[in-house]
Amino acid sequence: MIQMKKEGHPAYQDILFVDTATGDKFVCGSTLQPKETETFEGKEYPVYKVPISSASHPFFTGSQQFVDSEGRVDKFKKRYTRKAAENKQEQEKQDEQKKKKTAKKTTAKKTAKKKAAPKE
Repeated sequence: MIQMKKEGHPAYQDILFVDTATGDKFVCGSTLQPKETETFEGKEYPVYKVPISSASHPFFTGSQQFVDSEGRVDKFKKRYTRKAAENKQEQEKQDEQKKKKTAKKTTAKKTAKKKAAPKE
């Protein structure tokens, strides 16, 4: 019979998982080794904080609202509005340059017409 090495596997223990979005807590076995501990239902457990769990995920809760505990949506919106503003400024600069070029051409045509017109 083959035997496994005794120190080759991490320790399996009960861990208290805390959903940071809703504050819900549940105990589950895991090989995680968190340093933080907390008392839950009269027993002390190592604590591991999760950003989203079945208690807060829209698929399991049935709600259509997305719980954004990490601020990812806000970061995206901020980045998108900044890029849109930069693009708008760049477009305005290009439009301004086109207007200047058009104005120069118009002025050059008027000057050429004046020079070409016979003097009386």
